[in-house]
Amino acid sequence: MMEFNKKTLALGELAQRKLLPQFEKIDETALYNTAKVLAAFQKYRVAEGHFASTTGYGYDDRGRDDLERIYADVFGTEDALVRIGFVNGTHAIGTALFGALRPGDTLVCATGMPYDTMIQVIGIDEARPGSLKEWGVDCTVVPMAGREPDAEAVARACKAVKSGAVLIQRSRGYADRISLSCEQIGALCSVIRSANPALHIVVDNCYGEFVEKTEPTQHGADLIVGSLIKNPGGGLAPGGAYLAGTHELIERAAARMTVAGIGRECGATNGVNRAFYQGFFMAPHTVAQALKTAHFCAAVMQELGFQVDPKPCDERHDIIQTIAFGKPEPLLAFCKGIQSGSPVDSYVTPEPWDMPGYDSQVVMAAGAFIQGASIELSCDAPMREPYTCYLQGGLTFESGKLGILLAAQLIQDDN
Repeated sequence: MMEFNKKTLALGELAQRKLLPQFEKIDETALYNTAKVLAAFQKYRVAEGHFASTTGYGYDDRGRDDLERIYADVFGTEDALVRIGFVNGTHAIGTALFGALRPGDTLVCATGMPYDTMIQVIGIDEARPGSLKEWGVDCTVVPMAGREPDAEAVARACKAVKSGAVLIQRSRGYADRISLSCEQIGALCSVIRSANPALHIVVDNCYGEFVEKTEPTQHGADLIVGSLIKNPGGGLAPGGAYLAGTHELIERAAARMTVAGIGRECGATNGVNRAFYQGFFMAPHTVAQALKTAHFCAAVMQELGFQVDPKPCDERHDIIQTIAFGKPEPLLAFCKGIQSGSPVDSYVTPEPWDMPGYDSQVVMAAGAFIQGASIELSCDAPMREPYTCYLQGGLTFESGKLGILLAAQLIQDDN
C-alpha cells in the first residue's frame, strides 16, 4: 500500500473539494458522448462477428469497415479511416497531409510552429528524405499572437496561397500556448474559408477527442486526425490511429497509407477489432477520468506554489496539464512520483534521454499497459527552461489521484 503523510492527504482533500463543480460538468459531457457512441454502435448493429480477425490482405473485414463508419457517424463526417497500421499520431497526420497536398502546393501552419516531430515530416528545417518539402510542398508558419492564433495573419497567409492546405494543431504540444476549443477552431475555419475557400483544413486533434460534445469537423474542418493510444482508443487499443473527414480526403489519404489502386481495400486487422470497438466505446468515460486527473493535478501543484496551465477550475479543451517547475530537480521528482505510482514499471526511475525527433533531451514517465499510451497516466518534459512538464491521461481518476499525490509528496520530501 502507498503511504502518504497527513500534509499530503490534506492537500488532496482540499484540492478535490474545490473541483466538484468541474467534475459534474465532465460527467455530463461524458454521458452525452457515451450516448453518441452507443447510438452509432446500435445503428450499425455491432455483433460478435464484428470482432473477428482477418489476416493477409484483409479483404472483406466487416469489423474494420463498420468501425470506420461508426467513427464517421460519431465525429459527424462523411468518411473515416481507422487502422492498426499507423505507427503513431505523427504517421497519421503525415498521411493526411500527403493526401491533402500535391507538389507545388503550400501548407499553412495556422497555429505557429507545429509539434516537434511534425517539423521533420513537413521539412521545415530541411528537405529531409520523405518530407513534404522534398516532395515539393512549401510551408508557411504563421506565428501565434501571444498564446492564441493570429486570425488576421492566417487570413493574409491563406490569401497568398494558390493551392494547398491549412494545418491547425488543437493541443499545445511543447509550446506556451492555449489548447483550442472546437468553437475557436470553427472561428479560425471561417477566417480561412473567407480568405481562400480552395484550401483543405486539417486538424491535429490529438488529446482533444471527447473532451467536448463536438469535434472540429462539426465546426468547419475538412479532416481530423488522432492516435488510438490517446483519447479514442479508451486505453484498450494496442496501437493505430484514425482520420475522419470528407470522403475525398479520406480516399486520398488511404492511397498514401498503402498505394494507389489498393487504398483502403487491404489491411488485415490481426485480432485488434475487439479492442478497437471496446476502446472507442469506453473512450468518453476514460477521457473523463483523464480530465479529472488533470484538474486534480493542477489544484495540487498550484497549492505547492508551481505555475500551472490550465488553472484548476479552467474550462479545458484537451487532456493535457502543464506544470512549470522552473528548475530540473522538482521536475525530475514529479516524474519519479508519476512513474512510482504506475501499475507497470513502477520500480523504474525516469532519466532524460535523446529521444528521436526532438531537439533537446526529454524525460518521460509512463508505466503504461500500452507502450507510449498517453491516455494512461504519463508525463513528459523537454529538459530546457522553464522546465515545464506535460501531464496527460489517467485510466481511472482513483489511480491518477494516487499518482499525483505520490509525486507531490516526493517534491515536498526533496525540499
